[in-house]
Amino acid sequence: MKKFSFLLISLFIVLIFTSCQNPWNPLFNGENLDNWDKHLGTFLTGAENAGIGATTENVFSVVEKDGEKLIRISGVVNGSLATRDTFSNYHLQLVFKWGDSIYTKQNSGLLYHSFGYFGEALGTWMVNAECQLMHERLGDTYLMKNMYCETAVKTVEDGFMYSKNDSIKPFGIIYERQGIKKAFDAEKPLGNWNTVDLYCFGRTSVHVVNGQVVMINTNIGKTENGQIIPASSGKIQLQSEGAELFVKTIQIKSIKEIPKELLQ
Repeated sequence: MKKFSFLLISLFIVLIFTSCQNPWNPLFNGENLDNWDKHLGTFLTGAENAGIGATTENVFSVVEKDGEKLIRISGVVNGSLATRDTFSNYHLQLVFKWGDSIYTKQNSGLLYHSFGYFGEALGTWMVNAECQLMHERLGDTYLMKNMYCETAVKTVEDGFMYSKNDSIKPFGIIYERQGIKKAFDAEKPLGNWNTVDLYCFGRTSVHVVNGQVVMINTNIGKTENGQIIPASSGKIQLQSEGAELFVKTIQIKSIKEIPKELLQ
C-alpha cells in the first residue's frame, strides 16, 4: 500500500509539473484555416498573368503531402494569411519549406506586430515588421510603411548587416533605410524544412533560423508625425509573394522574457 501511495504521489507531482509548463498554442489546427483571415492584393510584377483566376481559397489551402496535412501558399499573387488574434510577449515557431512552383522568386515573409487594414503596406499587407523568409535572405528584417526599429549593424556594400557588437542605428522609412541583412546564412538547402523561431518581448524581437540567432531588433515602434510610437504587439501574417510555400507547423506560446542566451 505504501508503495502504491508513493507511486500515486509521484504521478501527481509529474502531472502538476507538466501542467505548469507553458504549452504551445497551434495557430494551424492541422485541418483547415478557419481561424485565419485571407486577403489577396496586387498582382506579381512581371508575372501578372499568374494571378488571373486566383481566389483566397486556392491561394491559401490545406493539402495532404507525404501523409501530412500542410498549409499550402500558392504564391501566384501577392496575398496575406493573417491571424485574427493579436499577440504580444511570445515565442512563435514556424516550420516551412519551398515548393516547386516559382512565378517570380522564392519570396515570402513572417510578418509580426501587424496592425491596420490589408493593403496599407505595399498595396497588400497590414503594416508590420518582417522576418524575411525569402530564399537566401532568410532572417532579414524589413520594415513596412512606417514601422521603426533600432539595430546594431555594420555597413556592407549593399546596405546594413546585423552585427551585435557594432553601433546601433535607427531604421525606418524616415531614415530611407527599411531593410537589415541577417548576420549570416543559416538556411537549409532547398527542399528541406526550415525552422524559424521568433521571440518578441516588449519592443525587442529576435530572429532565430534553424537554431541560430541571426537578428536582434530593439525599440520597435511606428513613426507618426515625426514621433516614435512604441509597438509591442499585433497580428501575424504569412505572405503569398511569388512562389509555392508549405507550412508544416506554426505555433506560439507566451513568454516572460527572451532567453538570456539568445541575447548574449
